[in-house]
Amino acid sequence: MPLPFTSRKLAAAVALASAALVSAQASAAGFQVREQSAKTLANAFSNTAAGAEDVSFMAYNPAAIGNIDGNQIAGGVSYIDATFELHDAEASNVAGIPYTAGASGEGGESAWVPSFAAKTQLNDQWDLGLAIYSPYGLSTKYDEDWIGRYHAVETELTTIDIQPTLNYRATERLNLAVGLRAQYADATLSNALDMATIGGNPMAAGAANAMAEVKGDDWGYGYTLGALFQATERTRFGVSYRSEIDLTLDGDVDFSSDSAAGQQALAGAQLTNTFTNGGGKAELTTPANLNLGVYHQLTDRLALMANAEWTEWSSFDELTVEFNDNTPDSTTTENWDDTWAFSVGANYALTHQWTLRGGLGIDQTPVPDARHRTPRVPDADRRWASLGATYQPTENLGITAGYLRIFGDDVEMDQDATLTNENTSRGNLSGEYEVEADVFALSVDYRF
Repeated sequence: MPLPFTSRKLAAAVALASAALVSAQASAAGFQVREQSAKTLANAFSNTAAGAEDVSFMAYNPAAIGNIDGNQIAGGVSYIDATFELHDAEASNVAGIPYTAGASGEGGESAWVPSFAAKTQLNDQWDLGLAIYSPYGLSTKYDEDWIGRYHAVETELTTIDIQPTLNYRATERLNLAVGLRAQYADATLSNALDMATIGGNPMAAGAANAMAEVKGDDWGYGYTLGALFQATERTRFGVSYRSEIDLTLDGDVDFSSDSAAGQQALAGAQLTNTFTNGGGKAELTTPANLNLGVYHQLTDRLALMANAEWTEWSSFDELTVEFNDNTPDSTTTENWDDTWAFSVGANYALTHQWTLRGGLGIDQTPVPDARHRTPRVPDADRRWASLGATYQPTENLGITAGYLRIFGDDVEMDQDATLTNENTSRGNLSGEYEVEADVFALSVDYRF
């Protein structure tokens, strides 16, 4: 069964502030989104904790705004084009009756991910900032008749963080910051239902299909902490922590069918108050993460940087849905692991107006094995390679473009209906996923 949510509208003020934010395809491990700055993307995120080059770095380390005197605004957008393609797929119901292969097993989607940040220096010791960005997101969509349709058709998750930030300049070398995170989450999920197997006739696998679609949203609240330490004139260290956020998702689910057999099967199930258009609730936690970084100005032209990021994906251990009708609770065991991502990068000042950027990185998947990999999040270990440039036409204006190529490992998926009762209605699904993505980013910052 899919996860049901409720559908509610954003408050008008938030809608105006973040109307440009759309669903994001996760290009990092799990369903994390790191594309909040073209400068960090062009350096393969190696400068997220310690770079502090402009106000957009507040999304990674809130203390970054203490490294910028005066007032500044920044805005940017990233375009993510991801590929999740399943090869050599096999599927059957719980009785082993094969499902026929339909159309493409390619589930990747493209998405635009905007971000915005601003800060003002209140006095010699205090800075105030505001960032609006998307820290988590996912968008996968398959054809409705593909071989894995009973596991997933569409999965879309969008989050928006609104982060007011206060920074304290403790000394000339040390900045300490705290930020409040108000997180809005919106989701759409759908998959097909094999009503014949569900209704106790597994020999008629796929003969009576229905669709389940859910839409909804919720608010949650957390915090972020950061420190930035200028150890020497040329070397800077950064550390930041972003808390987990708990979301309670109450909502609605809609069941439908385009075929007479599916409509008849649905009607029969609804007589027993199951598979009814109604509600339910589920708990979802977006994970905590920690960034550690160093930035070193090796020469007047060359800067080197490195970053390590830990994400507490183990908070996503299972997903349990409680329904308002007689449909039994549905539990999906995720059993995700905590992960690390490591990256290094360099900047080279070609002229006083042009800075060239590049970086390399590796990112662990939280998915522990093939049994826990699903078509909704077909995640894999990945490697990054990036390049970009910043053009400074004036002292106060900067324009940055970056490109990131993501190379994912080919990974196995083995959803087995006989190991637990979680896939009894979905059946078996196996194959090998190919994962890759291209990300393009553009940002502008202006100091005044």
